[in-house]
Amino acid sequence: MAKVSEAQRRANKKWDEANKERKAYITKRSAAKNFILKLATAEDLELMEEYIAERRKMLEE
Repeated sequence: MAKVSEAQRRANKKWDEANKERKAYITKRSAAKNFILKLATAEDLELMEEYIAERRKMLEE
């Protein structure tokens, strides 16, 4: 495991606090990707495709 210096920890914490929405977005995107690539069943993927189509439709409006 790579060790992180105290200065880097402080810098990370400062960025996290200043960018809460971006951090949440990145975390959720990563969770979705990992779910799709590692855990999703065929049924889950079909549902995801429906959700994606629905979201695309919403973004076009």
